[in-house]
Amino acid sequence: MQSNGAGQGQESSELPCLNSAQNGESSSAGGTHSNGLLSSADNGNGVGTSNGSSVGPCSGTSATSTASSSEVGSLKKKKRLSQTEEDVIRLIGQHLHGLGLNQTVDLLMQESGCRLEHPSASKFRNHVMEGEWDKAENDLNELRALMHSPNAIVRMKFLLLQQKYLEYLEDGKVLEALQVLRGELTPLKYNTDRIHVLSGYLMCSHAEDLRAKAEWEGKGTASRSRLLDKLQTYLPPSVMLPPRRLHTLLRQAVELQRDRCLYHNTKLDNNLDSVSLLLDHVCSRKQFPCYTQQILTEHCNEVWFCKFSNDGTKLATGSKDTTVIIWQVDPESHQLKLLRTLEGHAYGVSYLAWSPDDTYLIACGPDDCSELWLWNVQTGELRTKMSQSHEDSLTSVAWNPDGKRFVTGGQRGQFYQCDLDGNLLDSWEGVRVQCLWCLSDGKTVLASDTHQRIRGYNFEDLTDRNIVQEDHPIMSFTVSKNGRLALLNVATQGVHLWDLQDRVLVRKYQGVTQGFYTIHSCFGGHNEDFIASGSEDHKVYIWHRRGELPIAELTGHTRTVNCVSWNPAIPGLMASASDDGTVRIWGPAPFLDSQEADGVNENSSNMDS
Repeated sequence: MQSNGAGQGQESSELPCLNSAQNGESSSAGGTHSNGLLSSADNGNGVGTSNGSSVGPCSGTSATSTASSSEVGSLKKKKRLSQTEEDVIRLIGQHLHGLGLNQTVDLLMQESGCRLEHPSASKFRNHVMEGEWDKAENDLNELRALMHSPNAIVRMKFLLLQQKYLEYLEDGKVLEALQVLRGELTPLKYNTDRIHVLSGYLMCSHAEDLRAKAEWEGKGTASRSRLLDKLQTYLPPSVMLPPRRLHTLLRQAVELQRDRCLYHNTKLDNNLDSVSLLLDHVCSRKQFPCYTQQILTEHCNEVWFCKFSNDGTKLATGSKDTTVIIWQVDPESHQLKLLRTLEGHAYGVSYLAWSPDDTYLIACGPDDCSELWLWNVQTGELRTKMSQSHEDSLTSVAWNPDGKRFVTGGQRGQFYQCDLDGNLLDSWEGVRVQCLWCLSDGKTVLASDTHQRIRGYNFEDLTDRNIVQEDHPIMSFTVSKNGRLALLNVATQGVHLWDLQDRVLVRKYQGVTQGFYTIHSCFGGHNEDFIASGSEDHKVYIWHRRGELPIAELTGHTRTVNCVSWNPAIPGLMASASDDGTVRIWGPAPFLDSQEADGVNENSSNMDS
């Protein structure tokens, strides 16, 4: 974030602040403000006092402050500004200049002894904004000595000439544009591919066609300001500040506070107008899904699994009572009501998987179950009841991203790839599967097995590779939306986070009680910043993804919590399924005062960096 060191160690002509002896002197030729910006680049008008009398741009005083000028000067001589103080003054000056408060900027620079930017940069800015391209090109020669990379001059010159060329074309001056292309741009021998593209614009029949094809705003302030922003990136900040630098720093500060906020669970708004800069951003725990909003008691035995649909409008729950219940989520109140019950799963339902478009739901049973059921959720009809062999154990399933295939398997030695009618497409022998997941490439299947590992299996080229190796049995796992991270429930160890790309263990989350029961954890919240898991101590644990200690422990269940599912469309809604026969729906506190709803809470803690 620091930019104040970029100009140090160079000649005194490059320094953004003047010494006390220079405070009342002009920093460049007549017509230049004491802040280093040409008045014509600001608003085209000379600066005057409120009573109409002219004030010299670098006089160091005004008509109303003559009596106190010596006092101000003596104070400045006593205290030399630090580098940080100089930077802050320049940042404020730039922001005020952007608001058009140029007289205020002049006074600020005069009293502080600083200048907003180097005089050569001010001239350059003015000539670019006025479209005086030859003068701007000459300014580059002055700026060359102030730059860390003199080779950047060629790139800057190319950008200038490109703008000049486009403006000639828009004005219908085709011959002049052709001369710029052949006589000025081409000899630079830089970015020849772009030059070929530029030459094609000669065929544009009118200005609108040119602007559309070049994706260019057209001649004027907008395109020239955008050009200046690009040109500035090649200049040290001591010579010319990056555009809107104060605004950028404030936005970064707000984003950092949100990033460190323990309970922040809403979409980030990068518009500074949507937040107060006068208060730190802190979300309240009351805004987080830590409170029981509903208890679903329709199941009459242990509830082994729960899963929200991909669009967040439904919840499916599977139970030892042989039923699957589909619940509808009210979009306004977020209350759930029973939509339909799917019956006939003789062994009970221990795993559920929604198809990518949420049309179908597959239900699997426990270890001794050799069947799976594929239901049409919309109609409640059973489309497929599949069993390859009575000796099979089909305990896990995963959908291919195309929604036309799925893989299923269990701990008896093989897993299969099938179509929607249960027809066998491929099979992989000798793999005792605990849990399955299909990656977004449509080819790779991840499978955890009885060797305490996760391997990747490619059904197209029939290759497999080791990705994760644990020291204890992997009871279940799930994968983040981007396919990068995997969340594992490991027997006797708890919840582990792995990076699948780098194949490294990222974090071990503390607090949860995990024995040899199958417990399913999940990613959740906005941007999947949070992790939730059930536990054998009857609680639901929630962690921020970057922190090992839980940020919430939710109580209410009276037996093991087998599964937790976070609504993918409503970040503040979560479900948990338990051996106590209930499903709990978790959400924010039922009543929030206006301060808490706005994310202002002094008592809430922040995440450590």
